[in-house]
Amino acid sequence: MKKLISLFSVLTISSLLMAQTGKVFDNLSMQSKILKMDRKYAIYLPPDYETSQRSYPVLYLLHGAGDDQTGWVQFGEVLHIADVAINSGEATPMIIVMPDANTGKRGYVNDIKGEWRYEDFFFGDLMPFIEKTYRIKPEKHYRAVAGLSMGGEGTFIYALHHPELFAAACPLSAATGPKNLEDLNENKRWQGVEGVKESDKEAYLNRYSVLKLIENMPEDQKKAVRWYIDCGDDDFLYEGNCLVHIAMRKKDIPHEFRIRDGVHNWTYWRAALPKVLEFISPSFHQ
Repeated sequence: MKKLISLFSVLTISSLLMAQTGKVFDNLSMQSKILKMDRKYAIYLPPDYETSQRSYPVLYLLHGAGDDQTGWVQFGEVLHIADVAINSGEATPMIIVMPDANTGKRGYVNDIKGEWRYEDFFFGDLMPFIEKTYRIKPEKHYRAVAGLSMGGEGTFIYALHHPELFAAACPLSAATGPKNLEDLNENKRWQGVEGVKESDKEAYLNRYSVLKLIENMPEDQKKAVRWYIDCGDDDFLYEGNCLVHIAMRKKDIPHEFRIRDGVHNWTYWRAALPKVLEFISPSFHQ
């Protein structure tokens, strides 16, 4: 009899654990008036989303160059990692939105000629659509942004441009934008600068260089966002992240800075994601 009770208990616990699983949809789409096209996105819904009526905080999780909205799903294992973090209590239940920034053109920021206005799309089309379509708490302290590489750059830019919208930002192995005008002119990442006026290049540099944005940050914004910056010690973007860390220290901008053993790959980012979910969760409880 005891064996039957023990077996029943094990089966009951196992079934409960199996039931506590979120859901991921990775081929959804929405219409963008700004980009004049349909845009795909993936979304993670926490384990109790379908059985509750509550509203949730949201993390916008951005992929890197070469991936699309499925990157964090397929390679980043977001479903498993988020489920474990939420079920263990390390992270609060949240919705995770993963937009596609690799169709049409590539990148989370507007280009210098205004032909690819992805940043405008993100704030003007995507965010309002997501926060009306899903049960999401719309206030700043229930919203965070994170991303890797190109998505890390998007994380920096979005939180620096709109500190009033994000409680926390977590750039991982992030690109940090052009360092100066020479970098803007010579780096192939910023193709299309030919023929652009020098004054327009200067304005673009000031808007999309992470170092410039930190240098020019107003005093009242220094504590507006909780920052978690993480980069591998053998990552080719290591220098840029270290320069950002130094610039933030000089400006007395509070932030967490992590250098771990690793390179620019999914092994590193999968290990980073649980820390990201843990870091942003206290922001959602303020």
